[in-house]
Amino acid sequence: MSQPAPRESSRLAIVDIARGVALLAMFVYHFAYDLSNFRLIETDIVAEPGWRLFARGIAGTFLTIVGFSLVLATRKGLDLTAYLKRLAMVAGAAVLVTLGTWRFMPGDFIFFGILHHVAVASVLALPFLRLPIIVVALAAVVAFALPSFVAHPLLDQPWADWLGFSRAPIQTADFVPVFPWFGCVLSGIVLARLILPRLAGTAIAGWRPGNKATRIVAWGGRHSLLVYLVHQPLFIGALMLATQVVSPSSPEERAFRNECQRSCAGPNAPEQVCRMVCACTVDGLKREQLWQKALDNLLSPQESARMTELARACLRDGR
Repeated sequence: MSQPAPRESSRLAIVDIARGVALLAMFVYHFAYDLSNFRLIETDIVAEPGWRLFARGIAGTFLTIVGFSLVLATRKGLDLTAYLKRLAMVAGAAVLVTLGTWRFMPGDFIFFGILHHVAVASVLALPFLRLPIIVVALAAVVAFALPSFVAHPLLDQPWADWLGFSRAPIQTADFVPVFPWFGCVLSGIVLARLILPRLAGTAIAGWRPGNKATRIVAWGGRHSLLVYLVHQPLFIGALMLATQVVSPSSPEERAFRNECQRSCAGPNAPEQVCRMVCACTVDGLKREQLWQKALDNLLSPQESARMTELARACLRDGR
């Protein structure tokens, strides 16, 4: 989430804004993930290619900012005390994430997520802060490419999963291994070393958030570790309260709706209309106490006719 050793004098507000915007994108993904996990929406966020690409883009953005911020924070030399303090905070937060997820979701607990990566990458990146830019850029390319070329049965063992070379399936809610993701951190170092010398004395270097919205985003970017740790418990707590009012759909109901939508789909029935009609039909069957019979395929001819009437009424209302 955030880099070790951010001294206030070395901050750029625009970097805090960038990190804050990445946090907002993360909120969108995690809230959608939680809605899917609570079965409050039908989309399987983890399996949906578009959402997976979105999640990877967010992680890549955060890690690029980590590399950028490491250069920014060490322009006047490495403040070892501040660096170690921040590193300990990130590593401690990573341990909390592991313990918390192991306690509440043992089947998908996070053993090497983004905070774990930030802690490890913050150490691995130190030598690259002073190497020639071309060397760092080549190292970034190598880091991105390595998982495609490195394979060995020994690296498929669970103890080596965090390196990113395993070909075995890995079950976890968040997985950001060293490779290829360390390439994002190195890319951030390259960007910072190319851009920062050109920012001195410019309007961007002296810019400060003016309105309330940008100040809030910048505040989130400055305190990204805290925000990262508290946002999911808040989301999950809110959704647990919401499920007391809106019951999540069962697997049987989702299967019924999916079959209904497949039957409904056609040139004159857009997907959105079919989704609404099927949801309305399910509500009607529950209201008339025919739902369980419909699931068990035990509807009498009269009850089947009534289900058809309900569906037609829902279709008329939808149009």
